[in-house]
Amino acid sequence: MDVYRTGIVLRPTNSRVVIRPFEIPSEARVERIIARVSALSEPEVESLLDKVMLEFRGRHQRTREFFHHRFEQVRKHRLTDQPLGESRRLLIGSYFTSEYALESAALFNPSMVWHPDQSGLPAGCRRFVLSLRATGEGHISSITFRSGVIDAAAGIRVDDPTRLVVAPDLVPNSLYEKALFYRKLTELGINGPFTELVMAALGDQFTLDDLGRTLRNAVRHNRARQHEYEPIAATMLVLAKANYEIRFDPALNVSERVIFPSSPTETNGIEDARFVRFTHDDGRVTYYATYTAYDGRVTLPQMLETEDFLHFKVSTLNGPEVKNKGFALFPRTVNGQYAMLSRQDNENVYLMYSDMPHFWYTKTLVAKPTYPWEFVQLGNCGSPIETDAGWLVLTHGVGPMRKYAMGAFLLDRDDPARLIGRLATPLLEPNTNEREGYVPNVVYSCGAVVHGNDLIIPYAMSDYASSFATVPLADVLNAMTRV
Repeated sequence: MDVYRTGIVLRPTNSRVVIRPFEIPSEARVERIIARVSALSEPEVESLLDKVMLEFRGRHQRTREFFHHRFEQVRKHRLTDQPLGESRRLLIGSYFTSEYALESAALFNPSMVWHPDQSGLPAGCRRFVLSLRATGEGHISSITFRSGVIDAAAGIRVDDPTRLVVAPDLVPNSLYEKALFYRKLTELGINGPFTELVMAALGDQFTLDDLGRTLRNAVRHNRARQHEYEPIAATMLVLAKANYEIRFDPALNVSERVIFPSSPTETNGIEDARFVRFTHDDGRVTYYATYTAYDGRVTLPQMLETEDFLHFKVSTLNGPEVKNKGFALFPRTVNGQYAMLSRQDNENVYLMYSDMPHFWYTKTLVAKPTYPWEFVQLGNCGSPIETDAGWLVLTHGVGPMRKYAMGAFLLDRDDPARLIGRLATPLLEPNTNEREGYVPNVVYSCGAVVHGNDLIIPYAMSDYASSFATVPLADVLNAMTRV
């Protein structure tokens, strides 16, 4: 079977930087920095601010707004209430701001879906959105995007990214559904008198501020059990902050949008988003992405959802089978339920069903490592793709010397718990030009598409850069060993 490598390479670059808070853990140091800036004369302030704005002009949007926001976040550390001029406030904010080169180390593990806007294209062409895992200083990962077009002959053109990169705004006062939040608390084992007390005081919908205020009141009014209740209150807040909403300015190019870690569960990165274009039973389309949140100690599967790649909802996944990595949602309901592939034991591929996309309770074994190139580990490389022959699942297998290769298997269309075919040899494995990188000897994908008669595979090369390969879908299906 001949797989065509396009030769397109998306490499990491250190020129794409995002403006971020510069956090100094010592409150005493923060106070001293503010005091030093406060002691400058007005001419010195104006001169320094002009220099900063000139040096970083054109590298970011809304720089002054960001500096002002950072000042508001640190102003509590001022030693006096003496009024400050606008320029001094902005200058103070600049001292607590930094640039982060989000993709300076790696740009890998791509996932491809069809763009929500297919207007203005020639016949046979389709526009796509490509998500990638971008990794920078400190090995912190975020989600970045590219767009492009696939023509009628399966030729791929990737749009050039712009110079700017912008993190989204947190949606203020986003609402939590009490019933859903309570169910998540129960799944995590966070229940009891204190939880019941807090939830009873909240309305059917509430904001993060409402929750924080209610928690503080509940702890304050139960001082005798304060040491018992404070850790529960902190855990409830962490759960709430892990379920949030973000929004990008519609004027931003797709390549200018980056989803940077925002919640306590993501402080060390957002990893390996597997996007899927999900069609609901009523015809409505939602783009879901399962990903791994990492706080430096624990990995936690979470989910993104959006309709336009501008407004995203971020949710925790819950239930006894939400563990490990490699969750991939089917692109529609199957037999009236949501369906998901998983790999809870770090070795085999499982199938799960649920009546809600955020809760998963049971699993069924679907496929085990069978061939030498996958003896160590078998996992999915993105969401299943529906074909006339069945559900096509791209896989990764790990073999000798921890070499990753990509394969595929086929699941029954009506009963995806039934494995009906698989490739006995790899579909794609690292060649000489692809085996060197941050993690050598690896090819990996987080989601492919079918265009016309061709399978389009975006894939990462040794956890460093990304490329594309194409292969006739019929060749993949015909090469499978029936089981």
